[in-house]
Amino acid sequence: MDHRSAIRRLALPGAVLLALGGCTGGVAGKPGAAGLRDGLFPKLGNGGYDADHYSLVLDYDPARAHLTGSMTMDARATQDLSAFNLDFAGMEVTGATVDGRRADANRAGTELTLRPAEDLDEGARFRATVTYSGTPKTLTDQDGSHEGWLRTADGALALGEPTGSMAWFPSNNHPSDKATYDIAVTVPRGLRAVSNGELTSSVTNGGRTTYTWRTREPMASYLATVAIGAYDVTEGRTRSGIPFYDAVAPAARKETADVVGRLPEIVEWEREKFGPYPFSSTGVIVAPEGSAEYALETQNRPVVPADQLDTETLAHELAHQWFGDSVTPERWRDMWLNEGFATYAEWLWSEDHGGDSAQEHFDEEYAKDGSDAIWAFPPAAPPSAARVSDQPVYVRGAMVVHQLRRALGDDAFFALVRGWTKDRAHANASTEEFVRFVDERSSGKDLDDLWDTWLYGDGKPDSP
Repeated sequence: MDHRSAIRRLALPGAVLLALGGCTGGVAGKPGAAGLRDGLFPKLGNGGYDADHYSLVLDYDPARAHLTGSMTMDARATQDLSAFNLDFAGMEVTGATVDGRRADANRAGTELTLRPAEDLDEGARFRATVTYSGTPKTLTDQDGSHEGWLRTADGALALGEPTGSMAWFPSNNHPSDKATYDIAVTVPRGLRAVSNGELTSSVTNGGRTTYTWRTREPMASYLATVAIGAYDVTEGRTRSGIPFYDAVAPAARKETADVVGRLPEIVEWEREKFGPYPFSSTGVIVAPEGSAEYALETQNRPVVPADQLDTETLAHELAHQWFGDSVTPERWRDMWLNEGFATYAEWLWSEDHGGDSAQEHFDEEYAKDGSDAIWAFPPAAPPSAARVSDQPVYVRGAMVVHQLRRALGDDAFFALVRGWTKDRAHANASTEEFVRFVDERSSGKDLDDLWDTWLYGDGKPDSP
């Protein structure tokens, strides 16, 4: 996400949990937890199962702002289950099955609870399907920014960080449970539906076109996207052969052409810095001007509103393909691992392309008064969900990365970064794991002061 866009992101008000515990008539299973107790978003996610794959079949009518959907989740029970939850906000649930048999479905706030006809044994693979319809919600965070399903002049834009994906499909909506995806979207002929991964087919029938997308690598739910509109599409390959698919709102095609045209160059430059590109394709969605208040690192192809697109923002969002999308935070408080590295990618791009060096960027930030917002809290300890996208996570996070580079030297630093993205590729990682990884590979250097002062310390450090 681009920190220069609106500071944002806060969870919806807490859901009232459905009371499914207590007497279960002697059965072995028990309900899965209705939240994962994430320190910042405790009611996001669900316990008792691990999602492997989602298949979404969507049909959208922009004229009525009406969405009909079907979500099928393949998952594995991690305990004996009598019931389990999905995160879902709005729209009407019209049916639910587990392994082909009708399941009871109950709603309480943003919690959708499914009770299978029979308990699920720990370790069992199962398939849950939920059908639904209605007008998907635009969710408003407490800071006033918006996510979920955003209507545009000719279509819609679906954005999910941190809670918004539940506005358009039910899921285990926490970054710790990544899965692969198939997303099929039917729209009026003449519009496109662009999503994550690769386009596997587009079929027109009766005045409507179905676009089917497949994401082969695991993806956190907040990184899923759908952009519906009359997009202009350009396809090709980078120098090393990575396929790219760029979708640009027609009104922005001319003014953004130069920046979009540099995408292959940026991806290749970031490969050299951060290691092999972690996905099977890349690209960008340049959404209509004013369609969203921020850019977002949606997997494979980030979404950037036309009025926010510049080379640095594109470099930032593409860097997230390594930091955030492939190596995904274990908890939301670990978000500095995404944003600190993506912000530092901007500094590195500047350094390598005739702008200020990373050290000059660091010095500019350090010169700010101790009352400045960047010193409000440590990068690894945002105090609340309302602050998870504040500047300490982004700017001071980048300063932590730079201090690490200074401590290790360039050769060791970039070798460590490439090792990190390889070691944790397509997995989750916590701040504690990162610190341990660095300490084990830093050739005996004592980095305790760096961590204590820059990553966890309160206020402005006494010296740079």
